[in-house]
Amino acid sequence: MPSGATMEAAARRRQLPGAAGGGPGAAFMQARHGSVKAEETDHTAPFHFDLWLYFTLQNWVLDFGRPIAMLAFPLQWFPLNKPSVGDYFHMAYNVITPFLLLKLIERSPRTLPRSIIYVSIITFIMGASIHLVGDSVNHRLLFSGYQHHLSVRENPIIKNLKPETLIDSFELLYYYDEYLGHSMWYIPFFLILFMYFSGCFTSSKAESHMPVAALLLVVPSGLYYWYLVTEGQIFILFIFTFFAMLALVVHQKRRRLFLDSNGLFLFYSFALTLSLVALWVAWLWNDPVLRKKYPGVIYIPEPWAFYTLHVSSQH
Repeated sequence: MPSGATMEAAARRRQLPGAAGGGPGAAFMQARHGSVKAEETDHTAPFHFDLWLYFTLQNWVLDFGRPIAMLAFPLQWFPLNKPSVGDYFHMAYNVITPFLLLKLIERSPRTLPRSIIYVSIITFIMGASIHLVGDSVNHRLLFSGYQHHLSVRENPIIKNLKPETLIDSFELLYYYDEYLGHSMWYIPFFLILFMYFSGCFTSSKAESHMPVAALLLVVPSGLYYWYLVTEGQIFILFIFTFFAMLALVVHQKRRRLFLDSNGLFLFYSFALTLSLVALWVAWLWNDPVLRKKYPGVIYIPEPWAFYTLHVSSQH
């Protein structure tokens, strides 16, 4: 049996401020957590001109410029049994892009799930590295007469290979390049962009506008994503991401939340991309050769297939 003094001491402890769930201590913790949520909602990040500029430059130079640099530099400098200058561009892209994505996530006004971000970055690097190897061989085959507008088995330099199992090896290489590599590269890429976009909302309508710097970057950014969607054959992934962004904008508008400058930049870049893809498809709609390579409902010709069919074949 506890003594009377012990029972009185326990009673006094129960009456101490903050000991109960509704005391000042608990109220302080609730106010603290509430203020964090309020700060995440009310805080609006400025337009990240430096990061978006770096993204645009490295995308155009290191991604779009890869095959162009490979064709521009003399073959004697980069023999066919060694990496091309485009491969070194790809290696730099595989390092710089994940770094820029991480810096972009750091500047998000909303706290994003770190585990998903890390897994996405790791998958992105793995997919881009797989693509590096497959794309390197496929583009080097151009010097041997490989034609991108034809399938692997229909290419003149491939279809007569002996034994025929070698053709299966080239199809496996094409699968790693165009399917597995692209999926592991682009799915986490667009997932990270969408998660960042989900934090680009503000409660102040006055802050929902794009500065001049953002307007200047929308066109080159949207044009690059057009190349990414068409050459990467990821229209389904892109359109799914865009409509998810559109649905999120409509949902947040009902809560009186509006896109900030960074969100507007991403949204308008993707909207421009969608318009350019539609124009590209309409222009090549009746091309019989490309229609044969890209059968089915979704017809999105690759720019490099167009190049080998209509440009390089005429020189």
